[in-house]
Amino acid sequence: MDVLRVVSTVRLVRWARTRKISVVGNTLGGAGQVLDVSTLQSQREERFRALFADAYGDVLRFAQRRVHVSYAEDVAAEAFLVAWRRLDDAPSRIGDLRAWLFGITRNCLLNARRGQDRASALAVRLAQSPTPQPFGGALDPELISRRIDLAASWMRLSQGDQEVLALTVFDDLTSPQAARVIGISPAAYRLRLMRARRELRRNLDLTDAACAFAIQESR
Repeated sequence: MDVLRVVSTVRLVRWARTRKISVVGNTLGGAGQVLDVSTLQSQREERFRALFADAYGDVLRFAQRRVHVSYAEDVAAEAFLVAWRRLDDAPSRIGDLRAWLFGITRNCLLNARRGQDRASALAVRLAQSPTPQPFGGALDPELISRRIDLAASWMRLSQGDQEVLALTVFDDLTSPQAARVIGISPAAYRLRLMRARRELRRNLDLTDAACAFAIQESR
């Protein structure tokens, strides 16, 4: 934390100067007030540790749905480095805090891409979770078929549609929180979400129709 301590101390000195408070050693004196720099730094570091412990898993999963698993940890680490630098801007409410971190992570993903590749940074993969098995270990063909249809329909969505659906369904954000991640108004986000849901339903209907036609042709 030595580098982090230096960064925060510089910030604290700048803060003191804007308020015409003198800085002497590890104390800030002015108007009968004494603030210990090391104490303030310790509190800031403790706040960051708590943030990291509470939200790292969410940020890592957010990244894993958008980049290869081998790169996800690097993206999460970069996001938390930015979060440390901007810790004073962090919201206090947990839901808003998650959205704030997701927005930082999204920007890290976009900044790592160039040109047309920036659009692919928004693509979201469906979780590769195992298909649940009923009692006795027998696989349900209907459930497997539905999962395959959903995966095919999801892949036909645009990256933008995938993103807005993922923020609501996978990341469990409210419309205002998800809108903050993308950088649009809640009303605009709700409109995009409605369109994305409609497109996914349309893709599912097309998949069902294609399957029905294939079955009929095979008879």
